[in-house]
Formats: sequence, structure tokens, C-alpha cells
Amino acid sequence: MTLIIYTSTLIFGSLILAFVFNIRHSKNNTLDEPQLIKIIDSMNTEMVVWSVDFSYLYMNKKLREVLGLPDTAPDHKAALWRAFGLNNPSEQLLTEIAESSSYEAHFKGADNMLTSIVWSTSLARKRKKSNIYISTGFNITELKKMRVNLASANDFFNSSMELAEIGVIMSVDKRNFRASPELVKMLSLKSASVTASQFRAMIHPNDRILFDGALKSMDSHDIRSIEMRIKSSDGIYRWYSYRYKSIEGTDNTLPLFGGAILDITEEHEKDILIERLAYIDEVTEIANRNKLLNVGQEIYDSSRILNCSFWMIVLDIDRFHIINDTCGYANGNSVLKDFAHLLYKFVTPSGLAARISGDNFALLLRDYGDDELPMSTVRSIQEEFAKLAVDGLASVSLTCSAGYSKLPRDGNSFLDIMEHAEFALKSASGVQSSISAYEPSMHDSIIGNTALEKALALAIDNNELQLFYQPKIDLSNNKIMGVEALIRWIKPDGTIVNPDVFVPIAESSHLIGKISDFVLNEGCRQNKLWQKMGYPNIVMSINFASSDFYQTDLKEKVFEALARAGLEAKWLEVELTETLALSDVDFAVSQMNKLRDLGVKLAMDDFGTGYSSLSYLQILPITLLKLDRSFITDIEHDNIAFEIVSSVIRIAKSKKIETIAEGIENSNQETILRKAGCNYAQGYLYGKPMPPQEIQKLFDKYAGK
Repeated sequence: MTLIIYTSTLIFGSLILAFVFNIRHSKNNTLDEPQLIKIIDSMNTEMVVWSVDFSYLYMNKKLREVLGLPDTAPDHKAALWRAFGLNNPSEQLLTEIAESSSYEAHFKGADNMLTSIVWSTSLARKRKKSNIYISTGFNITELKKMRVNLASANDFFNSSMELAEIGVIMSVDKRNFRASPELVKMLSLKSASVTASQFRAMIHPNDRILFDGALKSMDSHDIRSIEMRIKSSDGIYRWYSYRYKSIEGTDNTLPLFGGAILDITEEHEKDILIERLAYIDEVTEIANRNKLLNVGQEIYDSSRILNCSFWMIVLDIDRFHIINDTCGYANGNSVLKDFAHLLYKFVTPSGLAARISGDNFALLLRDYGDDELPMSTVRSIQEEFAKLAVDGLASVSLTCSAGYSKLPRDGNSFLDIMEHAEFALKSASGVQSSISAYEPSMHDSIIGNTALEKALALAIDNNELQLFYQPKIDLSNNKIMGVEALIRWIKPDGTIVNPDVFVPIAESSHLIGKISDFVLNEGCRQNKLWQKMGYPNIVMSINFASSDFYQTDLKEKVFEALARAGLEAKWLEVELTETLALSDVDFAVSQMNKLRDLGVKLAMDDFGTGYSSLSYLQILPITLLKLDRSFITDIEHDNIAFEIVSSVIRIAKSKKIETIAEGIENSNQETILRKAGCNYAQGYLYGKPMPPQEIQKLFDKYAGK
């Protein structure tokens, strides 16, 4: 446009000068040269008056400066040829120039640099022999440089993007996008113009909600990024990182939304082993709890922006321990894997299936307005799951229960949503094939637990926790051979909070770790103190929560506690429940062997209350088997209870495992157990759990002092 305007202006100037030239030309064909020279020399543009046969030729001052000609140098045709950019001039070429309205010439100027001029030529006077023309120039050298620089900059930008393999996509609205050449190449786009719907169709269905969320956040000016799969030029989905932001419009510019798209497929492939360790469950090969929490929070955030919702379903395989006990661990793992794959049949776009823990799974479903979707989906899963009870599993009944909540309605974060679904599941605990929805009324108990958790945290800091000790008696000599350390929460006003109330709260939070550390260290310290006071050496029994027992540094913690107290390892015993020991047998055995290496004793608590069998006595490296009080209560009157206890004691002895019976309340029970060969006894017959000062009196009594 600029070139056209300048050219038109110069043509108009040439016509004016031609008019001046005509009125100043005399009848005898002589020019009023001084007047003409004065006019064209005053023009700040290149000008030349000439004839094809060179009978007349004059170049103005501006043109001479460009050509590097001094004022005293004569005008000659070589200079004109140069000004017109002609290497091999001819009369025909000059005639063509004279007859053209615009002619672009290139030549080396006075600075030996390339100069570009657009010449506009007009007929100044028509003569029989040779017409006289006046040519006015427009110097476009700088414009040419600008164009070259712009082209170079654009080429540099495109080359940089190509070398870095970065594509760019931008939009001034939510409907139409403009893609860079590199992105066109990366995604095999038909053109640089692509609509939002066309681009969205190229994104993997499970990732489209992320792109929708990005479009929805166009008004946000923060730099954000998402990772999504897009169908690339090779026809397969590849992973891309989209880093984007929005720029406000001004009086002279439109608002702009967009950013850079980078292929990160190789990085994803490099991280696949790390991701498998961090986010993939080893047994079922589906997402684990960590993956669910990460993806779930992203979906939660997107759902709030897009005003959409999801269903969070938590499922539990009913009586899974029976499957392990009766069918073996290989079949148990097979059930877990088959159940996981079954869940994937019901995953909706943008949804996910994951194994949360043990036999607990989660299913995240997109809500399409059907309030019955969670119920119908779980029922379908239950029907499909029941059909898997074939071959080695034909003797068991495969059922599952579920609890569900709605996202984002039922919580302030994804973790809230998942916990509420788990709470709904637990609300029907013990009922097989149950399906329960989260209700806001359930939140009251959650609030109560939260308040209790805060109070417990303060109690720990204020040293309100104490250990009470219940004696254990050696039935061979009626002496105290050990004590069991039991936690108590005693408030400043003397109120004692039942462990059954606060321990489950502690187990659902980080507080259980602090409590376990206290029990371990205080138990070791107290036992060593009694030894220093001259009391007979006894075994201190403590309990670990599941979360603490399965920590990888358990051996180091126990070793440090023993060293800190100066207590030999053989005077410490760790009691484990069946549920704790059997939730992950391989890891549990590994942990137990590490403790045995230290010299610590190991006892299985409450044996017989779960679904375990005597075969576990061959697997678990325990030193003591603790018979549950439920067997002891009826041992005086129930022959079956007596036979069970006698058999367990006999088998334990054959494995060189000692036995202890808990819940002894009278001397008849004691006599029966002694005859059956039981090694030790514990119960109210000998003493309730008591503080250190009181149990020291028992030490004196049983020692005969």
C-alpha cells in the first residue's frame, strides 16, 4: 500500500514537471535549462530528463548523489543505463522503460551497496526525431531492507520453532485458532486455520475435559499448562504439553489466547518405569491410590470450571481373606487382577479405575445426568464379578460392596470426595453386596472425629498419654514373665478416654505414628528402669499400627529405641494382629525377619478371630501365639473350644512356638490351660492394666518379697 501511494505521488509530480517543461520549451527546440534544472534539483527524489537517442540527458542532484557522480561530471548514457539498472542496454529497452508507467531498477550506489529505485516515466515533449521523457524515482532501498529483515525474522522464528519442535496455536476467540507452520507439520493439519471443535476432535477423549477447561479459563492471565494426548501426523496419539495464557486486548489490538505445544512423548516413555513404581499397582497393573489422587484433583478442578460432575465409587471385595485362606494367594491375586480389569469395562471418558489398597478399589465415572448411574454400574459389576467364581474359585462366593459420592458437590477437594465415598462404604460394614450413597448427615460424625483428632494432637503435645501395664504369668512357676503395654489417654481432670475411641481416629491421621513412637520408646525406657531397680528381667510387649509396621525404616526405629534405653532386644516383644500380618504377607514376613535379626520377639495377637489358618504358622516367623479370649471364655463348658485350644497349643509346640492365653478370669480356666500345655496366661485373674507404680507391687508379690 505504501509503495502504491508513493508511486502515485511521483507520477503526479512527473506530470507537473512535464507541464513546466512544455511551457518552458522554445519553438526552436531549445530548453530553458536554468529554470528546469532549478526545479528538478530542488526535488528531494531522484529525477532524470532524457531522450532515447540521448540527444538530451540531465540528472538532478539527488540522483547524482545516489550514483556517486560529482556535479562537474558530464551526463552520459552509461550513467543512465546504471540508474535504470541495465547491464546490456539497447534502444528497445529504453523505449520499453519510456512507455512503462513504473519500472523497478537495482544497481550499486555510491556506497557500493545495492540500491533499489522504482522509476515513474512521463512524456515531457514529443519530437519528430526523439521524444523527451522525465523519470521520477522512488527509492525503495530501505523498504527492501525492512522486508528482508522481516522475512528473515519470520524465517528465524519459524526455523527456531522447527528446530525446537515447538508448535504455536493462538486465537482471538474461543472458536477459531491459527497454527504455526511447525504445528501444522506436527499434527498434519490441512491448513493453518483450525476451529476449536476440529482441534478438540484430535485430542484423546479422556483428555478433552482438560482442553475444555483451558478454553474456559481464557479470561485468566496466569500462565498455565496441561498435558494431553493429540493425534499426531503419524496417526497415533502422542503426549503434548500445552503451555498457555491469555493477553488482554487494547485500543489497537484484539485479545489473544494461546501458547506453545511441545511433544513430550519421549519424556513420558522415559518416565514410564518411575510412573509404574509411583502410580501403577504391581498386582493388578492399574492405577494406584497416588495416581487416583493426582488425576482426581485435576478432574475436580476442571469440573468446577466447566460446571460438570463425576461419581466417585469405592468398592470392597467382601470377605477377601476367606478367598486367600481357602483358595491360596495365587488365586487371591488372580481375583484382584480380574476385578481390576472388570472395572475398566465401566470406565467412562475422562474417568479412571484404581486400586486404593488391599481389596479396595475406586471407580471415577463422568456424570451425564443419571442419578442412578452409580447404583446400576455397581450392580452390573456385582453380576459380572459373581461369574468369575469358576474352576479354583468355584467353592467361594464372589461379591463386592460399594459406597459412592458426587464430585464436586460432596467435598472441598478430591480427597474429601474419596473419603466421603469410603465413609459411605463403611456405613454398611458387614453387609455383603451393599451399595450406599454418601449423605450430608454422615458429616456430623466426621466433624466429631475431626474435633477429637485436634484434641488428641494437643493431648500428645501436653504429655497426657500414659502406658498402663497388664501382667503375663508363666504357668510353670506362677511368676510374672512379662507385661503388655497398653496406651491410655488421661485428661488433666482425671477423665480416661477409651482407646477404642481415640486409636481409630489416630490411625486415620498422622497421629498414630506419634503414638506408636511414644509406646515404643516409653516401653523400652520403663523396662530398663525396672531392671535398674532390681526387679527380675521381664518381656515388654508392645503393639504397632498397620501404617507403622509397614514403614521401611521400622527396624531402624526399633534399634534406636533399644539403644536409647540401653535395653537388650530379647526383652522386647512386638505383638501383631492377624489382619495386620496378613494384609501383605510377603512384606510382613520381611519386616518380621528384620526384627528377629535384632533379637526382638514376635507374637501373633488374637489368633483365631480372623480367617487365618494354622498354615500361617509355617509362614510367619513368630515366637509366641496368643489365643483369643473368645476361646478361653467357653473352655470350661465347651468341649469343642477345649479341643480347638488343645490342638492349636500342640501344633504350636511342634513348630517351637510358645503360647499364651488371654482373658483368664478364674482358676479353673488356668488349670485347664496348664494341663493343655499352654505356656503363659494373661487376664483379670492376675491383674488389670495398671500404672507402673501399681504393677511394681505385683512384682514384689509374685517374687515373694
